Amino acid sequence: MRQWPWVLLLHALFLQLAAYIVRPAAAYRALELGVEPALLGLIAASFALLPLFIAVLVGRATDAGHQRAVLLGGAVLMAGAGAGLVFASSSLELLLVWNVVLGLGHLMSVVGQQSRIAEGESGRLDAAFGLYTFAGSAGQAVGPLLITVFGGGRVLPDTRALFLAYTASAVVLLALTFPLVRRPRRTGRAPVRPEVPRGSLASAFTRTTRQSRGRLFGAMVVSAMVLGAIDLIAVYLPALGVERGIPAAVVGILLSVRAGATMASRLYLGPLVARFGRAELIALSTAVSALAVGALAAPLNLVVLAAVLVVAGVALGIGQPLTMTVISLEAPPGTQGTWLALRLSANRLGQSAIPAGVGLVAAGAGVAGVFGVTAAGLALVAGGSWYSLRKGRG
Repeated sequence: MRQWPWVLLLHALFLQLAAYIVRPAAAYRALELGVEPALLGLIAASFALLPLFIAVLVGRATDAGHQRAVLLGGAVLMAGAGAGLVFASSSLELLLVWNVVLGLGHLMSVVGQQSRIAEGESGRLDAAFGLYTFAGSAGQAVGPLLITVFGGGRVLPDTRALFLAYTASAVVLLALTFPLVRRPRRTGRAPVRPEVPRGSLASAFTRTTRQSRGRLFGAMVVSAMVLGAIDLIAVYLPALGVERGIPAAVVGILLSVRAGATMASRLYLGPLVARFGRAELIALSTAVSALAVGALAAPLNLVVLAAVLVVAGVALGIGQPLTMTVISLEAPPGTQGTWLALRLSANRLGQSAIPAGVGLVAAGAGVAGVFGVTAAGLALVAGGSWYSLRKGRG
């Protein structure tokens, strides 16, 4: 089916659009309910909790040929979480439950999407993952703009309207899933597919060389920390706005500015990698993101805050697609889905542990302290990635 790449890009766009409507909306609903800012990390952590434990199973399912079922199941769960948020989100406990469902649906959709991309030509994976994550970033940019529509000049927006907008996006995602999972028409002869060994998770490790495992795990650590930082911006920038009296509409614009900068960073990844090197770009972008996220802790005016978010968006946007490429290239044939799912499992661990951990900082140092601790983590990961991703290259 010649059109499937465009369907996949639209699928990625609406998946992230839905997620980046509901993540800040859930934070605002929690603040409406009187939840302390220190507990907002639980909302981010609940999104990652279940995927943390079953991501590898989902990856093995895609390697075993169940990619269509994974994609369809993910879209159904995303839509179901929307119904729950609209009709039953009157307590922190309910918010946590629907975020768990949402996180599982999001994981399944992402594993299915990335497995499709990883099936492409190895020489074009940087550009392919760049375009794929560009589409996702477009959704991340548009989603927060709806806060400006439903927020107006208020500090707290209309969260029910935001949940309805999320549900509509999830329904569109579900509709796009059907052409994506439709089986191609049969031709006169069966397609030739290389036989790849299948097996257990242990076999995926034993068939991977020691050098490759080092680069694979190095890429996972970078990916987890970068995604954790992006999540913390999505969850704690609204809290920073409430703390400093910034209207919800302005916060929505700021979140979109960050996502728009991330989009821009992903358009030319292929030429950038060819010029500077993949490991160098990953390490440098992570280091720059540490400086930018740390700057968010300072009492900046809105213009400077927007400029810092642009720098953070560009820097945070480079690492994710490049770590997908590292994993797709280093994983043995027939295990790409498993290793990509392990990367997502590491991401979810970061999304669980990092927000929950730094949320404790908010209790004593305020929201600004969250950004300071996150910046320190990014700086440590930047140094580690320089060693692990370059080691043994040749």
